[in-house]
Amino acid sequence: THTHKHSLSLSLFPSLSLSLFSSMFFTLLLLLRWAVAQHCTADVCNSTMAEAKKAKTDSVLLSSGHNMPLLGLGTWKSKPGEVEKAVLAALDAGYRHIDCAAVYGNEKEVGAALQQAFANGLKREEVFITSKLWNTKHAKADVLPALEQTLKDLQLDYLDLYLIHWPHGFKAGPDNFPRDESGNLIYADTPYLETWQAMEEAVQAGKIKSIGLSNFNSKQVEDVCNHAKVQPSVNQVECHPYLVQNELIAFCKAKNVVITAYSPLGSPDRPWAKPGEPSLLEDPKLLEIAKKYNKSPAQICIRFQIERGVVVIPKSVTPSRIVENGDVFDFSLTADDMKVVESFNKPWRACVPKIVVLFPICANMLAPTLNTLMHTHT
Repeated sequence: THTHKHSLSLSLFPSLSLSLFSSMFFTLLLLLRWAVAQHCTADVCNSTMAEAKKAKTDSVLLSSGHNMPLLGLGTWKSKPGEVEKAVLAALDAGYRHIDCAAVYGNEKEVGAALQQAFANGLKREEVFITSKLWNTKHAKADVLPALEQTLKDLQLDYLDLYLIHWPHGFKAGPDNFPRDESGNLIYADTPYLETWQAMEEAVQAGKIKSIGLSNFNSKQVEDVCNHAKVQPSVNQVECHPYLVQNELIAFCKAKNVVITAYSPLGSPDRPWAKPGEPSLLEDPKLLEIAKKYNKSPAQICIRFQIERGVVVIPKSVTPSRIVENGDVFDFSLTADDMKVVESFNKPWRACVPKIVVLFPICANMLAPTLNTLMHTHT
């Protein structure tokens, strides 16, 4: 009996060892599969993030032969102390296009942000920088000094795009909005074609890669195109679902001029807004479309422009909104929904002439062209 028990116990050990080995092997296999899954998930996540950042550099080819990213960060109305952080947040989120202007008064902060980004490894040629010539600098002799000041403030050697901010010039001098004793804006009689010649010379000097226009109507665009040695690449205008600008877009496209949409969200933060004025981002029809795509109303407005091949420069100084505004390359609007958004057209302008509440002189500035704006593609 003793011998039988001993032999029985010996016969059990191999079974127990095999069972333990099998259990350990199975556990190890599960751990290995989990590790592989985690690695693959990380790769997919990193790949997705890389693709998302790459998408923000989707571009349109300009007549100058250079590519311009369809998405950019607008800096108009960005307060001192805010714009530097906004630019850094945008670049970190994958934006590769920053829209500036001398009259915004914040190009030094933009330049500081750019230098910080360059110091961290971003290459100058990877970022598309736009600026604009202000109205007091339309005289041919004033264009290059104005450009040099912008380059100094931005700490750059060249601009990717330089625009004539408005078609009508003001009296030259240190005041951006010169007025007479009666408070009327003082205009300059410099024709924009003369200003354009100086812009062309800056291109030849290697200071600018592309030149363009801003707030020009179709007649003015055609005038420049007919006389230019270097054709305008861009016309930047207010454009959003309440002001779709279909006629102007079609006209400029025929001239190989790309449209950039400023105030693409209807400028909800405009200081001159009055009670009862349209609020694009609160439009029930827009909210319905946004819900359908599980996107924000702002994202629908931005995607609407990208679908049309229009460059779009939403402004924000809030990092989370900057990221959200850039998250528009993972969906497309259907043709029917594009038509629905187009049907919002009123047309209604957020910035002209409502801007007279903030800058009363703008009413005088617009007076010479108001009749033209009402009777031509704008």
